[in-house]
Amino acid sequence: MRRKLIVVSNRGPVTFSRDGSARRSSGGLATALRSLLQYHDVTWIASASSDGDRERAGVAFDQTTDDGSSYRLHLVEHEERAYDWFYNVVANPMLWFVQHSLWELAYTPKIDSAFHRAWRDGYEVVNASFAAAVVAELEREPEATVFFHDYHLYLAPPIVRRERPDARLMHFVHVPWPQPDYWRVLPPSMRCTIHEGLIANDLIGFHTDRWRSNFIYSARELLGEDVTHKTVTAPISIDPSEFDDLARSEPVLAAERELVARRPEQLVVRVDRTDPSKNIVRGFRAFELYLDAHPEARGRVGMLALLDPSRQDIPEYAEYLGAIEREARRVNDRFQEQGWRPVDLRIADDFPRSIAAYKQFDVLLVNAIFDGMNLVAKEAPVVNTRDGVVVLSENAGAHAELGEWALTVNPFDVEGQAQAIHEALSMDRFERKRRLDAIRRYVREHDVNEWLDIQFAALDRVAATARR
Repeated sequence: MRRKLIVVSNRGPVTFSRDGSARRSSGGLATALRSLLQYHDVTWIASASSDGDRERAGVAFDQTTDDGSSYRLHLVEHEERAYDWFYNVVANPMLWFVQHSLWELAYTPKIDSAFHRAWRDGYEVVNASFAAAVVAELEREPEATVFFHDYHLYLAPPIVRRERPDARLMHFVHVPWPQPDYWRVLPPSMRCTIHEGLIANDLIGFHTDRWRSNFIYSARELLGEDVTHKTVTAPISIDPSEFDDLARSEPVLAAERELVARRPEQLVVRVDRTDPSKNIVRGFRAFELYLDAHPEARGRVGMLALLDPSRQDIPEYAEYLGAIEREARRVNDRFQEQGWRPVDLRIADDFPRSIAAYKQFDVLLVNAIFDGMNLVAKEAPVVNTRDGVVVLSENAGAHAELGEWALTVNPFDVEGQAQAIHEALSMDRFERKRRLDAIRRYVREHDVNEWLDIQFAALDRVAATARR
């Protein structure tokens, strides 16, 4: 059924330059949500993040995608200081670190007067701006369903609910949801406001039963509310046909030719953002332990790490990028010989090269500390041509679906990861193919449209119950 939707996310589907050209946004969320545009009548509300965006902010306008799908885009301009506090102090790192269990609690975080100001004059203000834009669009399309996304927008739904009590609101949380004790990092007013903000929606979606159960538990412990009836598990996925087309595109084929010309006999690949939750430093350490235990692999096996630099305005992220570079250099200084370098580290936003690496991996290492889903674990197997094996963290949301056919690792156990790399590289071809084919079949059968269908069906059930 075709629906009228107001999609609300911090990042939009495109970013504009001053000359008027639009560049497609990267990232799993923007990619996944683009499929909505083909099947529904969408108005997309997002932050104005570039000078070109800001020139177009304030009034919705029509846009067309490369495949001819049309939608309306409403860019919200925020005061610079408020947005900095919203994004670089509260949303990242605080909420991201809480939800991925990344804080070293003996030392961090320190919630001081500056953080309280950032919450009040940044996170609350930006959420109110988003809510005002939603209310304005509901004036135009009162029957539209509002579809909020992620940790940036926890406070917007109750503002919309107060202005439009009859609006249909849904919110998808793309990150892990920790148990309630970890939420006690935040002062009571903040942690309760976040949970109250989410339950103002008619439906709240999570990638796994694990994250959904934690939310239900948190709402009961922190608010005394039973919200089971308004939550749903809906694992996000990809559009496999999009990756089939990308794999055949000339930019990817060119990147693949370069990769094949230089690749070692066997290739371990990781594709990530330079985010502490992705566990990149431990991954390099695990590869070092593998080379320690298997000297015969030196010169024959290499690791290709394609990393998109992430959130470098935030000290914790800038420091982690430095740690990544130091660890790669240390491993390379120890083992490199006769033109062979064990870790090939590339730090750049280069999507065609990432797809080329997907096609060429013998082992895909996804060892995240915690991850809401991790779409790399779904994207790469779809286009792989070498019967590659997925080594997958038990704390990645994708493990709930793909764990049966992956090699499971604990993200803190570097010795276990080293052993899994060896097992994957030593696995016979029949078993490699069996596992990869099973993942491919699963992802093709459970695509991004199913993710949307599950949520819309759940929303309809909630609405029907409310009417009775």
